[in-house]
Amino acid sequence: MFDKLEIMQMARAMASHAALRQNAISQNVANADTPGYAARDVANFADTYESANDEKLKATRPSHLNSDTHFSAQITSRRDAGAMSPNGNSVSLEEEMVKGVEVKQQHDLALAIYKSSMNILRTSLGRA
Repeated sequence: MFDKLEIMQMARAMASHAALRQNAISQNVANADTPGYAARDVANFADTYESANDEKLKATRPSHLNSDTHFSAQITSRRDAGAMSPNGNSVSLEEEMVKGVEVKQQHDLALAIYKSSMNILRTSLGRA
């Protein structure tokens, strides 16, 4: 029942996006010395979530239209980002460290949204 709330779907999508981006960052760090490796990243969450929601019409009740919101993001190569090393590798460990912090903040925000929403639901049900 509560998994159909838009705020819960957004929190889940944000946490999934953070996990996918952390995966891309860890692959970049693991391949920092691999010749010819192109650094990878995931598109911004706001852009990805908006494009996923723009394709669907808003439903006023569960039986009206398809109410499932599907979020999908992909890891893509980013060859043009930054300077390349002489062996053709485009990974910058400094940039990956900064991105790792951004991902942690995004994941913490998703958890805070979920926790706050659950507290509001509990309060509304008189179970605070």
